Parts: sequence; C-alpha cells; structure tokens
Amino acid sequence: MNNKISLQIYPILLSEEVKNESFLKTTLQFPDNLLLAQMLGDHDRYLVQIENELQVNMGCRGNYLVIEGDIQQVELTKTVVSNLYQHIYTHNEINSTIVNNFIRMAYNGLLSILYPSKQNEPPESMELKQPESIPTISVRKGTISPRTTGQANYLKMLARNEMVFGIGPAGTGKTFLAVAQAVSMLLSGQIDRIILSRPAVEAGERLGFLPGDMKDKIDPYLRPLYDALYAMMPGDQVVKRLASGEIEVAPLAFMRGRTLEHAYIILDEAQNTTPAQMKMFLTRLGAGSRMVITGDLSQIDLPPMIKSGLKDAVDTLQGVSGIEILRFKAEDVVRHPLVNRIVRAYDKQSAKLKISSENKS
Repeated sequence: MNNKISLQIYPILLSEEVKNESFLKTTLQFPDNLLLAQMLGDHDRYLVQIENELQVNMGCRGNYLVIEGDIQQVELTKTVVSNLYQHIYTHNEINSTIVNNFIRMAYNGLLSILYPSKQNEPPESMELKQPESIPTISVRKGTISPRTTGQANYLKMLARNEMVFGIGPAGTGKTFLAVAQAVSMLLSGQIDRIILSRPAVEAGERLGFLPGDMKDKIDPYLRPLYDALYAMMPGDQVVKRLASGEIEVAPLAFMRGRTLEHAYIILDEAQNTTPAQMKMFLTRLGAGSRMVITGDLSQIDLPPMIKSGLKDAVDTLQGVSGIEILRFKAEDVVRHPLVNRIVRAYDKQSAKLKISSENKS
C-alpha cells in the first residue's frame, strides 16, 4: 500500500496565530472550493454543527477556512475538517451523522493527520500518520475502522481472543464489527466457514403463523445478520457462499448437538437466550474456531420469570482465562446522534427507577 498522499486532496496550513497561551487562530486553504462548500453544507449547516460540537468559531471565504478558539479544540477541528474533506473527495457523501462520527473519532484519537504543517511542504514528505495501535479490518468492500474507543478495544479483543462477549445498547456496532472480523478471517483463509445465529424470540410482537417453508419462517428473525453480510461483501459472493455452506445463518435451536470446528461463530441478540441455551451454545466451540456473543441487557424479550442466558453467562464467566467481555456505553453509539441521546435518556430513567426501588426496599 502506498503511504504517500497526493497534495491536491488535502488542505494546506497557511498560517497559525497564537493570540494568548490558550487561544489559536488557524487558516487552512482547500484545493477545491466546491468540495469545501459541500463539506460545510447548505446554509453552513455542517459548519454550525462542527462549531457547536467543538466549541470553536469558523469562517469561510472562497477556499479559505479560518478556525478560532481554544488551542486543543482548534487542533481537533483541523483534524475533523481535513478528514471530512478527504472523505467527500473519496466517497462524495456527507450528512450530519457522518460529521458527528468524525467528531467522535477525533475526540477518541482515532483520526489520522491529513494536512502538512507548512504551506510549501512537498507531497513527498507527507506521510499518513495513523494513530498508534488503532485496529482495522480489511474486507472486499474496503477497510473498517473503529469510530469510538469502545469499538477500538472491541476490535483488539476480536483479533486476539477465541471467545468475546460484546454487550451494550443498539447502534454500537457490536454485531457489525464481529461479522466484519469473521468475513476478514474467511477471506484470508484463517477459518473455513462463518456461522451466524440468533434466538428466534418475538420482540413484544405477535407475529402469528408465518407462511412458507422453514427458511421463510426463520428468515425474518435473522435478517439483521444478512444485512451485515451484504454490507461486507458483494451480493453475489454472499449468495454463493450461503449456497456452498461457507456461510450459515441459522436460529439458535439448530446449534444443538453440533461441534463447530475451524469456524467463526456469532450469536446475536444473546440477551434472549435462557441459561440452558447459552451453555449449549458456548459448548459448541471446536478446534480452530472463534466465538462472539453479542447482546443488549436492557432489551430482554424473555418472559419476566426467566433469567437471561447472557446475564447468567457474564456473571459466571467473568475472569475466566481466554474469555473477554466488552461493555459498550452510550457514547459508543454510532447511529444517528439522536439515537445516542435516546440511549442516554433511557439509561437515566432506568437509574432513577432503580434508586426509587432501592429506597422503597
């Protein structure tokens, strides 16, 4: 891989002025003012979003962007806008969620430095300076990088452990990243097959009788796993590998009695397993295999009197050698920014109810 960068797709640092020991004014020049306008958004909507999130002042004239504010915040802003500009150049897309993700990545030290330190610095001296020890996953549709510190730690666990539990709210990427790691290992020949499973438990609905054969009946429960696969690989490859058995998507009940060797096995929505089902699944692990169990303990759809197998497993296996557990937090949610605020609001409400219950007791 060529690590040199073409100067034309990155901004030039024209000037920096330190007005006092904590205030910095920076001017960046961008090669294409049309791409810059796209990055700032209609009526400067993304510029305002960046200003509000990073607490800086920004102004744009032509292809010049001025950033003023606290030195640390200006440095973060320079990293965000340079990466956003390169992202638009490469992918021709931007929205508020993408902007929010880049800001989050900058705060977590997960973005590269993509601009030279001097105006006349030649392209040959520019190196892509990736933050140290940031893991990535390579699949046919590109390279997948973590967007939060939690995701970075999760990827490290997936790379080095035979069994990993990923626990946390929706939108943290726990299943998506596990599937990405599985696809990467399949394509590199480290495993022979991928097995994706979910318990077929209704999430509060009454689906009734589903028409069709067995596959038609269980596919609605497994659709999120198919979606993750299609995000990693070309559609024809997914269909071909499903037909050949290299990729298997099946409900949890189909795992009983099997020993799964040289496979990457993922159990999604594990909060809806019973303790007996979870023990059955965990003991399917065979030689040369890896296993990832993901779930959200705040979204258990089991009857009230049945304990979640995921909670039971975490309590039982905590500290067991060879098993690592990653607990995602609300700040690891990488969907729409509103999802992050929804998760925080529900967490806050749950904490209030818990305190109220303890006080009554």
